[in-house]
Amino acid sequence: MIDFLTDLLEINQSATNIYVALLVLRVVIGVLMLKHGIPKIKKLLSPEPIHFFKTFGLSERNSLVVAAFVEVFFSTLLILGLGTRVAVLPLLGTMVIAAFYTLKSEPYDKKELPILFMLIYITILVSGSGMFSLDYLIFGLN
Repeated sequence: MIDFLTDLLEINQSATNIYVALLVLRVVIGVLMLKHGIPKIKKLLSPEPIHFFKTFGLSERNSLVVAAFVEVFFSTLLILGLGTRVAVLPLLGTMVIAAFYTLKSEPYDKKELPILFMLIYITILVSGSGMFSLDYLIFGLN
């Protein structure tokens, strides 16, 4: 037990620990974003009228289609670790738009969640997918 705590508190972590942390980060943030994207798809398939933000001149429906596609498709790629650095770019863009365009007149507490997602996506963009990913398995990429 002492050895585990010593290893846990070590400043210089092993590569395996970092790869496990990247795996957990990718999977958790991907699942959390799917939790936002899947209801958007349900909304698109619903007979109810669509009420969504109009973004960059797109209609409410088209804005919803783009957001739903990005949040579901690219989150799935992120979870799998496939094309991770490319997949994270549209997710990051969606959060930048949400925080600084769609919610620009809202108080900070409404922008907090997209900003947190942005920071995590930036971390993944810089770090890559890690060893426990399809990127590594297929291409030997990190």
